[in-house]
Amino acid sequence: MRSMVKVGWLALLLAVGCAGRQDLETPDYEAIYDVPLEEMWPSVREYFKDANLPYREDRGSLVLETEWKQEFGGSKIAGYWHRYMVIGKRETPTKSKLWITRITKSVNKTLSQPGKELDWSMSRMVFRGGDPLVLSVEDDEDRLAFPVGENAFYMESGQGTRDLTMEWRVFRGVMPKLAKQQPTKTEQPAAKAAATFTECGQSILGLKKLAKVGGVMLLGELHGTQEVPRFIAQSVCQLVTSGMPVTVGLELPVENEERITTFLQSQGGDVDWLKLMEAPFWRSPYPDGRGSEAVANMLEQLRHLRAQGLDVAVFVYDHPKLSSQQREDALTKTVLAQVKAKPERFHLVVSGNVHPRTAKGLPWDKQYQPMGYLLKDQLDDVTALDMAYDSGTAWICAANQQSSKLDCGVKEAKGKDNGDRFFVHRWSSANAEGYHGVFYVGHVTASEPAILKGLGNPDAAPAQEPASSL
Repeated sequence: MRSMVKVGWLALLLAVGCAGRQDLETPDYEAIYDVPLEEMWPSVREYFKDANLPYREDRGSLVLETEWKQEFGGSKIAGYWHRYMVIGKRETPTKSKLWITRITKSVNKTLSQPGKELDWSMSRMVFRGGDPLVLSVEDDEDRLAFPVGENAFYMESGQGTRDLTMEWRVFRGVMPKLAKQQPTKTEQPAAKAAATFTECGQSILGLKKLAKVGGVMLLGELHGTQEVPRFIAQSVCQLVTSGMPVTVGLELPVENEERITTFLQSQGGDVDWLKLMEAPFWRSPYPDGRGSEAVANMLEQLRHLRAQGLDVAVFVYDHPKLSSQQREDALTKTVLAQVKAKPERFHLVVSGNVHPRTAKGLPWDKQYQPMGYLLKDQLDDVTALDMAYDSGTAWICAANQQSSKLDCGVKEAKGKDNGDRFFVHRWSSANAEGYHGVFYVGHVTASEPAILKGLGNPDAAPAQEPASSL
């Protein structure tokens, strides 16, 4: 992975001048500082302080570790936390580098070690001070689910990964200041103050190479998982913090456009949640996953990004009263109007996996024209990605064999294991369905309807905040 690349002052000037686009395209080689390690390290400390990433430091070994930071920190939704282990390395006596490892913890069992749930004891009674069942088993598990202090070994996850994206982000924040300290005959550009750091989760491989201003990315999903809404929220976060304006299109009824826009512009309080959850689609007798807890959480995460001043917008485009080709035509018209009205933005449009296909015809109707097929003839840059995932569960509505009604609930979803990390991959050419590639979300876990989880209830308990680890 390492490449012997010398980053001189000329390269630095180019990096600073094109910082917005380069941040979208993180190199796959290490960032090398043209200064000794001891001169570089104080600026590294200053970067993390300015980015509002508190840390503790092993002063004798040039190693620091940040506190836990919640993904989409400050929102009501607490599911994943991250911290960074930063190690200063001496490349040569006059050059240095950083190794940064991202450590991720989760509340749910998405990242849990296999077999962790096995109970080897004779009883699951929980004792506190000699009294049994002071806490239920479920409450005790919830108590240990959050990264309080140094309870990392209790938590459900345990992933640590080298983070080149973070290494280059620190490099671009540190090097302009170091450059000003070096004697030079040419005037160096003034260094910009480090912005408050926004935790967007581990970088989604391949995403930033496909995301372009004016482009449209169609995601064909399996409704009813926790992972796809998180993929969307992380994608948006990683793009908008790199300077790219993003609009998300959701396959929700167009009648709810104003309601969702109002929520995104709100403070996210209890009344705001109640108004959002008053929408009828959350209470469909056949909830197909689009009104899931994960979707509601995603809206909260997008609201939080917007509240930070980041350029996020959302529109909805479903026409549920229509069917077949009439519905595809209406979906296309709504999406097309949004894209043409804002050509300076990147549009990320999510739907079930029939609508994004850019090839004509379905097995039961050879003349069928999906939304993706219609859009590609009217827009210059349309990329359709099918969902790839590892086996797990999803909230699925399927025809009941004993009756004509839909049966909705948690069902098995069979996929293929391609690892734990989110990624986007584009093939050399489209497949028979008109998909240009895949977006991969790892092991899938069902997400139940939001109303079954108490969202929109002002009396519901708020999400816990992680305690300081210092």
